[in-house]
Amino acid sequence: MKVILTENIDKVGVKGDVINVKRGFARNYLVPRNFAIYATPINVKKLDSLKQQFAKEESKQLEHLKKIGEQISALKLSFTRKVDEHENLYGSVSEIDIMHELKEKNIDIPKISILMEKHVKQLGEFEVAIRLHKDVNVTVHGTVLKEGADLAAAPVKPAVVVVEEPVEAIVEEAVVPEVEAVVEEVAVEEIAEEEVVAEAAVEEVTSEEEIEDKKSE
Repeated sequence: MKVILTENIDKVGVKGDVINVKRGFARNYLVPRNFAIYATPINVKKLDSLKQQFAKEESKQLEHLKKIGEQISALKLSFTRKVDEHENLYGSVSEIDIMHELKEKNIDIPKISILMEKHVKQLGEFEVAIRLHKDVNVTVHGTVLKEGADLAAAPVKPAVVVVEEPVEAIVEEAVVPEVEAVVEEVAVEEIAEEEVVAEAAVEEVTSEEEIEDKKSE
């Protein structure tokens, strides 16, 4: 079955090509995904105009992909992985990992564009080829870090120092006012007793003088 490609398909052809494919491949894959149209007499007659349309679209798409390629070349992707005591990675960095990391940076490309001979399985820097178009091939740079290596050390909270007063000082502060109060109370009582004794002495002198006066009479 003959079809006219409306998209560039790796190892199949480019836009505008008239190719002969198996019926199932055309019906189940190319045509449903809008990668091709049937090469009917009407479509074949329109082939020249279709090629002109495809050429304009291709030129516009090429400029867009070149800009994406420049963005990818300027990036340095970073991945963290757990390692064993010999710093061998648990797992690896794959095409899917790179695709997801690029998507996090608003660059959406298909997995097929990421060309890896093998997955990255060691710490350090690496490079991977990216093919966005037959005329746009770039390299993405990345690095694999040991999990936790890029984390800043947590700030240490200053110790809380509690300054306690000596027990003697606390006791002294509590006892001194009480002692002063007791001393003051005792002093007042002594003064009162002295006043009573003085009054008694005065009364006794007065009584003796009265007796002497009576004897004189």
